[in-house]
Amino acid sequence: MKTYTPIFLMLLLVLSVSCKEQTSTSIASSQPKALIDKNDIDRVEPPNWWTGFKNDSLQLLVHHQNIGSYQPSIEYPGVTIAHVSKAEKSNNYLFIDVIISNSTKAGTFNIIFKNDNNEELVTTYELKAREKSAEDFVGFNSSDAIYLITPDRFANANPNNDTFDNLNEKHIDRTNDYARHGGDLQGITEHVNYIKDLGFTAVWPCPVLTNDMHHASYHGYAITDYYQVDPRFGTTEDYKKLADELRKNNMKLIMDQVANHCGLEHWWMKDLPFSDWVNYQAHYEANKANWNNEIVKRSSHRRTVNQDSYASKIDKQEMSDGWFVQGMPDLNQRNPFMAKYLIQNSIWWIETLGLGGIRQDTYPYPDKDFMSDWAGAIMAEYPNFNIVGEEWSSNPLLIGYWQDGHQNADGYDSNLRSTMDFAMQEKIIAGLKNEETWGTGLKEIYTALANDFHYTRPEDILVFPDNHDMSRIFTQLQGDITNTKMALSYLAVLPRTFQMYYGTEILMNDFDKPGDHGLIRTDFPGGWEGDAVNAFTGDNLEETKKDMQSYVSKLMNFRKNSKAIHSGKTMHFAPEDNTYVLVRFNDDETVVHILNKNEDAFNLNTSRFEELGLTGKTLKNVFTGETVIWKDSIVLKEKGAIVLTTKLN
Repeated sequence: MKTYTPIFLMLLLVLSVSCKEQTSTSIASSQPKALIDKNDIDRVEPPNWWTGFKNDSLQLLVHHQNIGSYQPSIEYPGVTIAHVSKAEKSNNYLFIDVIISNSTKAGTFNIIFKNDNNEELVTTYELKAREKSAEDFVGFNSSDAIYLITPDRFANANPNNDTFDNLNEKHIDRTNDYARHGGDLQGITEHVNYIKDLGFTAVWPCPVLTNDMHHASYHGYAITDYYQVDPRFGTTEDYKKLADELRKNNMKLIMDQVANHCGLEHWWMKDLPFSDWVNYQAHYEANKANWNNEIVKRSSHRRTVNQDSYASKIDKQEMSDGWFVQGMPDLNQRNPFMAKYLIQNSIWWIETLGLGGIRQDTYPYPDKDFMSDWAGAIMAEYPNFNIVGEEWSSNPLLIGYWQDGHQNADGYDSNLRSTMDFAMQEKIIAGLKNEETWGTGLKEIYTALANDFHYTRPEDILVFPDNHDMSRIFTQLQGDITNTKMALSYLAVLPRTFQMYYGTEILMNDFDKPGDHGLIRTDFPGGWEGDAVNAFTGDNLEETKKDMQSYVSKLMNFRKNSKAIHSGKTMHFAPEDNTYVLVRFNDDETVVHILNKNEDAFNLNTSRFEELGLTGKTLKNVFTGETVIWKDSIVLKEKGAIVLTTKLN
């Protein structure tokens, strides 16, 4: 079994140079004091915790006016305060390190705060019993097909939560691509059956935590409260209902998390605890009164500095410490209190929702040693879990670097099982669009897959036709439906985990402004009352879009039940005669995928494929249901993708 750095215990030994220590308080009696159910404290995070973790340490962030002048105490069997830390910059914080013994029972207790004047503040804290064992948190894998959703643009099931007067962005406007449109968690929950019927086994919504920004906050990546669901998306209970509904349908919920940055309107930006809580903090504080795009310290986005043995210190700093955009302060994970906060937050959401995975945004941008500790801490608690990190690179060397177990020259191990295959996505687009020459066209796709020798576990890598940050696949392929089908089918049979963006099944596009994020994240037709077109039911949906919907459903439902695709061996044959053959197989099934660029009917000579042992066998066309006997040649009637299987039922 792999072992990980015990990050919580390690960090307990690390004291910030900017931190004033208080004398440790260690109080644990056999009988707790009578519970006073009250809450005098503005904020305690995490808001609750659980018993029975492998790591017995917990750090509470307490925020309240002048709380630094108070001393906390706890009297509850098995709960001990090991250390209390003041914040160097603000007296409104305390960080309480707590040890929770293995014998501790679930329950509630008071944390009592007293100052030198014997004034007292009380807050009630809960330790919950875990609902299932750590081993039962099973993450997504190569058997899964993931449906990615921008929640604000999918379905508005509850118009009553569209706007709130206490939030900075107060209106919805569906005519504005960068305004809020009203989609919510309930809208996803009510359409789980639609997603399931398409053949998907997991749902990845973009972040749904509070983004109380002044404009363009719909996307979710400028978080202003790490423990609160944005009320415009619903409540934590709504989030739980989505997770429960998915589980009922044997599906998984993947949470999109952001450890690199927060939103500028995050509550702690008004009262920063330490001088190094965010990167370039002194620069921000000196200029925040006139903060704008010209003075922000932006990231250089030179992600290769993470691997570059020649990289200068300044290049590394400008990449990792620079702000992603002006409205997203870059978090300093080298601060041990920030590090603990982010790790505990991830574990809190895993346990609260019973997650089936995490997608971590902008993976190469935070401190990379912290990211290894972060992933390691999660995987140590949940050995069957999975995390995918976003590394937007067309270089397989960079993609492979971030995968757990890769033999990196610098000795770095990310503890990350999965990363994203932007390289494959790029080559598939190029290969389908480019003319067939000695080195272009289908050869580009073939060569891209040949790079799998570099990956520790290719099957754990996430592949996709498009996502919420890039032009839709239909746009990238210039409105060519056949090429779009070819791309989808090839991606679906690769030794990978598959992900598709909502609306790809109905040919959603961004033709008017290619690459425009607001347009890429278009409303799903039928998600709003009064929509003239309803893609959920098919009402008034164009026939070409219905056809693509049917195509995706057949492809994904076949994939869902094909062990040869989930975990079989892979073989492919160098492209010839405008065709490219890829095969997935195990003892029970052989799946043959053919990409055919010939416009007219073509006889594919099968003599090259003799080693497959298919001669004389009957195979079924996944899309048409027709059968074909594997003979000396197979007639390819038209340009497109063909998927054949030896499983006839």
